[in-house]
Amino acid sequence: MLRARWIKVLVFLLCLGPAGWLGWRIYTQELTANPLEYITHFTGDWALRLITVTLAITPLRKLLGLPDLIRFRRMVGLYAFFYASLHFLTYLWLDRLFDFTDLAKDIAKRPFITAGFAAFLLMLPLAITSTKGWIRRMGGKRWQRLHRLVYASAIVGVIHYKWLLKSDFRLPYLYGTIIGVLLLYRVAVWLRGRTLPARTAPAKAVTDHTF
Repeated sequence: MLRARWIKVLVFLLCLGPAGWLGWRIYTQELTANPLEYITHFTGDWALRLITVTLAITPLRKLLGLPDLIRFRRMVGLYAFFYASLHFLTYLWLDRLFDFTDLAKDIAKRPFITAGFAAFLLMLPLAITSTKGWIRRMGGKRWQRLHRLVYASAIVGVIHYKWLLKSDFRLPYLYGTIIGVLLLYRVAVWLRGRTLPARTAPAKAVTDHTF
């Protein structure tokens, strides 16, 4: 039990590490010639990386025979939302100076902003309902259905990243491929569950889903 607690602390610190590194670079004024672009890209990249890790935890724990990996899924998912929030706040504060009229125009007219805002909104209910209390209030099945939005958020996030770039699309294509494979894995598991007799179909744990 003590070992599991220390591993959880380690995962917590690893997820916090990028924020600490960014804070250090802000403190030492090492943010390249375009600080706004650096912070925006840095926080967005880590949001997408961690949401991809979140989606990979369930397949990995089954394929590798490591059921305890599920203990870290909610933490990693919430950190993905944390970096997505920093990404959005950077844009809203440092780029738009909390001008909500300008924000609304940007969302309406610039497709990559529209996609990014949609991805953030899709993550919001997942973060809010991440607690055990919300699982009890909603019921396991409704909670699971809601938390499948993580795939939509991840896909829209990749689209946002792709539309943001003018060239060198390797990273969004990489994230998109990984997320696509993970989604196909989910579909395959779902189809397999439907073909098995009810008494032999594997029970789906509520903790298998998202944040």
